[in-house]
Amino acid sequence: MDRGKKITDARKKVDKSTLYSLDDAVNKVKELKFAKFDETVEASMKLVHKSYQNVRGSVTLPGGTGKQVKVLVICKGDKQKEARDAGADHVGAEDVIEKIKEGWIDFQAVVATPDMMKEVGKLGPVLGKKGLMPKPKAGTVTDDVKGIIKELKGGRVEYKADKTGVVNLGVGKISFETETLIENIKTFYNQIVKDKPSDAKGNYIRSLHISSTMGPGVKINHKGIEK
Repeated sequence: MDRGKKITDARKKVDKSTLYSLDDAVNKVKELKFAKFDETVEASMKLVHKSYQNVRGSVTLPGGTGKQVKVLVICKGDKQKEARDAGADHVGAEDVIEKIKEGWIDFQAVVATPDMMKEVGKLGPVLGKKGLMPKPKAGTVTDDVKGIIKELKGGRVEYKADKTGVVNLGVGKISFETETLIENIKTFYNQIVKDKPSDAKGNYIRSLHISSTMGPGVKINHKGIEK
């Protein structure tokens, strides 16, 4: 059976008029798996807010993301040993800044100590485009190198709404246990609720869907998730 036929068949097994409970939705996504690789499970949340660019933050998924995150730490002196001991994949100062200027980008997260930000700021055109610029608000400009590396390696991810008000986030792999996926989705949902902008009134979250990389979307009754 070709891939197009498999996708069509999977879509037929999802009732678009039904709001699934979170448990049923996760089980449905797992049941409809047909790809031969370990797909990412994506959660997509549609928000109702006039200034979507202000909807951004970070969340630590308790079950992790299933992805290996390469962390670069830009720091000097004793902080370099602290970063290596904490599991950083790359550590350096001016040397790595020069490498990045030349096009090196073999990492998925960047941490910088405050004393390095004057130099790191010059990397804005490179790191900014990829959403990798260290930011104090995101906790990636810090002297607590050990703490932030642990978070980034352990399932901490940043999110932001796109220009249509949708927040997409990978919440794990389809091979994860059902309970692990449920906990990750609950944590993500409740973080979005917690980070609700002060000027957002009424029903802030319009809808929540989950899907695997190749599979159809399954709509969730998100009202039943809130703690």
